Amino acid sequence: QASMSDVAGKLRRGEIHFTNIVLTPAMHAWSVQKRLKDFIPEEVFWTLWKSPRLARAAGFEHAENLEGLLAPATYRLHHALEPEEILLTMVEAFHQQVRPKLEGGALDPYRTLILASLAEKETNLQEELPKVAGVYLKRLRIGMRLQCDPTSQYARWMTGDLRFTAPTPEDIRRPHRFNTYSVTGLPPTPIAIPSAAAIRAALDPDVTKDLFFVATGTGGHTFAPSLNDHNRNVGKYRKELKRQRSQKQKH
Repeated sequence: QASMSDVAGKLRRGEIHFTNIVLTPAMHAWSVQKRLKDFIPEEVFWTLWKSPRLARAAGFEHAENLEGLLAPATYRLHHALEPEEILLTMVEAFHQQVRPKLEGGALDPYRTLILASLAEKETNLQEELPKVAGVYLKRLRIGMRLQCDPTSQYARWMTGDLRFTAPTPEDIRRPHRFNTYSVTGLPPTPIAIPSAAAIRAALDPDVTKDLFFVATGTGGHTFAPSLNDHNRNVGKYRKELKRQRSQKQKH
């Protein structure tokens, strides 16, 4: 291990090579771990991921891990850095840049972050984020399960099954504290790094009569207030998928 004066000398002489590592919104624990694998050995990463000290540095001392607590940004890393220093830089950036923006919503700051992460993983369209957050907040208020597909996928990864594929019917049925099909309320932690837009949506969700939404198959979602309307939209979605499959077969 190089001493600090060795490192300072190497920095001065330009012998230390910097690497830009980018953390983007929608990244979760496993994608962060892969991105940092040249700098942090895997088992060290997973130990530090549960560090109460790092969670406290992010501003959430009761968080059980660092999911959602790293600021999305570009970090300049070099190999003389200790693994803990690297993650500390990322949680401190979160504490400065993100933590203050979580105040003032209908939920407390940590739950606002969790809600933002669900919306982030649920839609790729920025303009839909407030509506998605609104449906989840309305469901939370009436005690209805959130039934957020990405949480069932996250629960799968938590069990050690690291297939990064779409949620399956088995995922949705799996009893797990992260699966919002099997538990009521928000999952225990965020499920990804939320974007600034997702955080704004969680702070100021568009709560309407809508309680349901389903993908359109052409990008985006159709929202509905009742199960009947929702089932109709699901039917349209399935028809659209079928149409796309037959188009593919023709070409």
